[in-house]
Amino acid sequence: MDMLWNGWGDPARATPLPDTVTGLLRELLGVTPRAAAPLPLEEIGVPAPPLDADARRALEAAVGQRARDVRTDAESRIRHTRGKSTPDLLRMRAGDVTDTPAAVVLPDGHDEVLAVLAACAEHGLALVPFGGGTSVVGGLAPGREGAFVALDLRRMNRLLDLDEVSRTATLQPGLRAPEAEALLAEHGYTLGHFPQSYEWATVGGFAATRSSGQASAGYGRFDEMVLGLTLATPRGTLDTGRAPRSAAGPDLRQLVLGSEGAFGVITSVTVRVRPAPEVRRYEGWRFASFDEGTAALRRLAQDGPRPTVLRLSDETETLIGLAQPDAVGASLERQDAGCLAVVGFEGTGEDTAHRREGAAEILRESGGTFAGEEPGERWAHGRYSAPYLRDALLDAGALAETLETAALWSRLPALYAAVREALTATLTAAGTLPLVMCHISHVYENGASLYFTVVSAQGEDAVAHWTRAKHAANDAILAAGGTITHHHAVGTDHRDWYVREAGRLGVEALRAVKRSLDPAGLLSPGVLLPAD
Repeated sequence: MDMLWNGWGDPARATPLPDTVTGLLRELLGVTPRAAAPLPLEEIGVPAPPLDADARRALEAAVGQRARDVRTDAESRIRHTRGKSTPDLLRMRAGDVTDTPAAVVLPDGHDEVLAVLAACAEHGLALVPFGGGTSVVGGLAPGREGAFVALDLRRMNRLLDLDEVSRTATLQPGLRAPEAEALLAEHGYTLGHFPQSYEWATVGGFAATRSSGQASAGYGRFDEMVLGLTLATPRGTLDTGRAPRSAAGPDLRQLVLGSEGAFGVITSVTVRVRPAPEVRRYEGWRFASFDEGTAALRRLAQDGPRPTVLRLSDETETLIGLAQPDAVGASLERQDAGCLAVVGFEGTGEDTAHRREGAAEILRESGGTFAGEEPGERWAHGRYSAPYLRDALLDAGALAETLETAALWSRLPALYAAVREALTATLTAAGTLPLVMCHISHVYENGASLYFTVVSAQGEDAVAHWTRAKHAANDAILAAGGTITHHHAVGTDHRDWYVREAGRLGVEALRAVKRSLDPAGLLSPGVLLPAD
């Protein structure tokens, strides 16, 4: 099944907003219904593919003369246009197809990827790897003029190897996360990577963006799971990783992780796997303030016992109910909502019980009040629903978008305040009162992430309206000592701030790698680094 072309996920799961939320949008934020319905797919005019006959023949030869795997029809090209950020969706709903690929190519293995890269180099075509299409940072639209190919990796969706002695699995990049989990579950294992994009994102995308899942407190980030990678580049094949750790020079795996298709196409990923958990328990805890809850999370992250899932919503997000997307608006009449923490435990029965008991003691000592299992189980049930809620908000005429960052614990309070102020001030100055919500979604011994959700009226030009606010927030993040992205990646949206974060010498070093692996600059131009 294909994802909704101008929204998120399965079209059958789209649901309208509850009346309480629609009323809140109207009364509190001044949201009015959109002026016009989104254009249907069949009414969007797509220019003829800028692909000459010789280039098409070369691409077909690269994929074994399978003409069906070089697609230039309008629908295929539209479905591979940009990603799923709010600006992406707003532009698509308005019929803007300026970033449409010339062709969509579906290789069936590493050698075919190399052949497609050679064909693109021969004919001067840029190439953008396409996994689940879930990028929210402009990672699927090249930052340069000219024709490009979207390399759809969906046919590369196999479990290549399972080493049960070492507990590793080698997966192809086009495996969607649920498919990977199902294949591993047949052997009693799990990867344990469950980001909000889980239902649609792919293994290759996780590696290319340094993804972090909602159970990162227990299973770790995706980049921590990776033991080896194979990268297809215009210069040939780069194989990285032959041991769990090594002192043999700088770790080239880390160079590939987070490279976002700019250095090559990831064609296989070797990851560590763990036995599938016997028990899963999720519960809720309430704190009087975000500061109090943050201190409790820090204690667990630094001194343990660490839960598998550990999240904390601020007062606004808790009041609105965004911590439980399928129950938005249910807490609006509460005056004592405070801040909701979701705490989850996965593993063996004995280990889960031990960690749960120890964590409860710390949470109580830190001022937390046990709220029962219902809030946690409800979060687990609706954990992938937020993007559908974003679509419903757009349908109602609201602007809804997210951004995230991370910092050391000592810097987190100032970072939280600075980003909230930047978003609120910028959107208010433009005449739209915003609702700014935040949660901590990933914790480490030394720091944590902050994930912001913003809702406001769209204004006259919703894309420009959000762009101004996002740029102000990006400036605030760097000024407050945060990283420009914790898990959404750089893409084109964060690129200029990433350049500032990495520094001149760091960017020069990455450009040197880019020139070595991709001398013609054909791979994801303008993504991660400015195009030459």
